[in-house]
Amino acid sequence: MAQLYFYYSTMNAGKSTSLLQSAYNYKERGMNALLFTAAIDDRYTVGTITSRIGLQAPAQLFSESSNLLTEVANLHNQEAIDCVLLDEAQFLTREQVQQLCQVVDQLNIPVLCYGLRTDFQGELFEGSRYLLAWAEKLSELKTVCHCGSKAIMVVRTGADGQVITEGSQVEIGGNERYVSLCRQHFHQAQQTKSIN
Repeated sequence: MAQLYFYYSTMNAGKSTSLLQSAYNYKERGMNALLFTAAIDDRYTVGTITSRIGLQAPAQLFSESSNLLTEVANLHNQEAIDCVLLDEAQFLTREQVQQLCQVVDQLNIPVLCYGLRTDFQGELFEGSRYLLAWAEKLSELKTVCHCGSKAIMVVRTGADGQVITEGSQVEIGGNERYVSLCRQHFHQAQQTKSIN
């Protein structure tokens, strides 16, 4: 029976690498994995899932207006899909998470979502909130803070290296904008506006 999976973490835990490894495993066994990534994430090549270690694969794009059930069903009618792998799952809407549940329940296709759990202010992203609520399988991918403790939070930094505590929830960036920290150092950084 197909299930909905949510693999979550902070930045730099290897979410995209893990997704690409799963896609490779399906392909190696002669199965068809359908990959999606967020159209809003333009850090690398648009329409490509790229990991920090250099792995990459082409992917379908989703935006706020995408109907993922319709898109998967249409592609599944053209060629059997054995699995859906979705990167940047934090950018999903509530309705899109419902659509992915329908892909699992109605089309019997497993869906593996990879994304951030919380934003730079420690708040859940919409997509992550509903994946945490509705996915059958939850798995945390771990990374570490500069102190060696498990990093569960992320801070946003400006060009000057100072911690930013206000602003839009979504601002695309990588290592130049975001730093993963343990909760203690997250709160310390929020207060002092500095990571050190």
